[in-house]
Amino acid sequence: MATMPTAQSTGSHGRRRTSRPGEDQSHAPAHWERPALVAVLVVAALLYGWGMGHAAIHPYYSSAIRSMATSWRAFFFGGLDTSGSITLDKLPGAFWPDAVSVWIFGPHTWAAALPQVVEGVLTVWLLHRIVRAWAGPFAALIAALALTFTPVTAVLNRATIPDTALTLLLVAAAGALQKAVRTGRLLPLITCGVWVGLAFQTKMLQAWLVLPVFAVVYQLTASNTALQRALRLVVSGAVALAVSCSWAFIAWATPAADRPYVDGTSNNNPFSLVFGYNGLSRFGDDDTALGAVAGTAASRTSGNTGWGMLVNHTVGPQIAWFLPLAVLAAVLGVLWRARTPRTDPLRAGFLLWGGWLAVHAVVFSVSNGNHPYYTAVLAPAIAALAGGGLALMRTAYEAGGRQRLWLPSALVLTVAWAVVLDAPTWFAAWLPALAVILAVGGALGLWISGAGASRGLVQGSLAAGIAATLLVPAGWAASSLDPLYAGASTSPTAGPVGKTYQSALHDRSALRRVGLDEPSDHDITLLDYLVTHRHGEKYLLATQAAYPAERLLRAQSQPTLVMGGFTGKTPFPTAPQLGDLVASHQLRYVLLTPVRPTTPATTWVKSHCKRIRSGAYGWRTKGSFRLYDCGRQN
Repeated sequence: MATMPTAQSTGSHGRRRTSRPGEDQSHAPAHWERPALVAVLVVAALLYGWGMGHAAIHPYYSSAIRSMATSWRAFFFGGLDTSGSITLDKLPGAFWPDAVSVWIFGPHTWAAALPQVVEGVLTVWLLHRIVRAWAGPFAALIAALALTFTPVTAVLNRATIPDTALTLLLVAAAGALQKAVRTGRLLPLITCGVWVGLAFQTKMLQAWLVLPVFAVVYQLTASNTALQRALRLVVSGAVALAVSCSWAFIAWATPAADRPYVDGTSNNNPFSLVFGYNGLSRFGDDDTALGAVAGTAASRTSGNTGWGMLVNHTVGPQIAWFLPLAVLAAVLGVLWRARTPRTDPLRAGFLLWGGWLAVHAVVFSVSNGNHPYYTAVLAPAIAALAGGGLALMRTAYEAGGRQRLWLPSALVLTVAWAVVLDAPTWFAAWLPALAVILAVGGALGLWISGAGASRGLVQGSLAAGIAATLLVPAGWAASSLDPLYAGASTSPTAGPVGKTYQSALHDRSALRRVGLDEPSDHDITLLDYLVTHRHGEKYLLATQAAYPAERLLRAQSQPTLVMGGFTGKTPFPTAPQLGDLVASHQLRYVLLTPVRPTTPATTWVKSHCKRIRSGAYGWRTKGSFRLYDCGRQN
């Protein structure tokens, strides 16, 4: 098959200069580029940041964020409460920016959400910059728009969940790799390793999924000899490993008495948290792999697994709007550039983003279950492929011949797929209808435009077709501004999907968000009782698992002993340790709930402590929580 021109030759309407394959066009931008980029970034900032004072911050993570903002021990180790008695069940890196924001601006919901908004807008800007250097300004603009309007991106950037930071750092790593391939220098490759290592601090092993792709792309397409490329990959890999494991190594080397207990582990080992609880236990039947606590792989219960998970009725509308276009672009990008030199940067980019998409799709399909927001990490790859693919097809269109039909056909295919994804809900049905009209008009304009057609007709038809592809996902993304269409705070989803949406149709109270420093009446009465009756104890309260502690920790920064960690199954504290805390007057009150598993520590509380009537602390109705006073013996 004939070699196609580079997509970069179509990047500017104002100047028709031809670029060499892989040439960086960072100089002399066209007159429309900067205004267009600014407009996209403003839209992204508004979409992600509007109303963030009522953002759906994750109750568990936001509790830790407030605690981390008030204590250096809790900050560095990711302590769930201000005393840093036990860690989060994740590494703390993703929450450091949030904690700093709360420390600076105070315990407000918008302060916790602000870093996520910034990270989301930075990702759009950075992807635009990377795709522009790879495939030109036209491709970069399409990629930035596609990423901005990806529904899962929009809804996740309004939450406090690690995937936003993970995505930003991995995009930075991809940009560094692209620069290493283009320039042949070692420093960008080392920088790539640093970015991957920092991404590991946000979402652990998921950050390493890109490493095989990066290694293959560099080895196949970079300049220098094969041995030099291999040695440089070893150096970059060593950097990535060192940065990745730095926090875990520091926590492991710190005496147990000087740091929090590591949640999710039976051995208080941070490497078990990373490689067991958040690693191997999610891919097999052994949920105690490498010291993980039994039965605590949270993703097991989320569903969304198997080879069709990316296009099912819940996940598909979050991420898959440009998936067929992305796959088509990856295939054509490799095939059409098959006869170019090994170091062809354009083909390298299609391999990079296509490999990113393929590896994540396979891993998600074989894991034990995935929340829909996990797929946000696919959005940059899909967006880059959509932009690069349309730019490549546009070049083929302008070159004439049979391959000119790929561009209008791809636009129609993308809009038809959007109708398929939207069909189960017919959400804002006028959007698919308008998209079809625009797509048909744009495609007809491109199909009938011959060699002598006016530039205005071609550009207008192309603009209509691209607008058609963006309409429906943009509608789903914008819907997340309404809490009815934003999913649960623990699992954000855009549009009319998910359990939260179904519940809210019958009871709007299901949409209530509990932010930082926003306690309910129940919380206030309980906290008032505990503070009034506290007489020098280290801990205001001990709770059975994180769930009963979350709302109290969000309301006030008080030392709280979270027994059993996130799920209540982590063996901390032991019954003797709990007894020692009570005997030494460091702890008096314990809040238990029967919906959490019984442990030796909770058994000790029931046999040694006095249950308090709920009316004593202002709870007029019986609930699932039971307060015990361990200063008064049974």
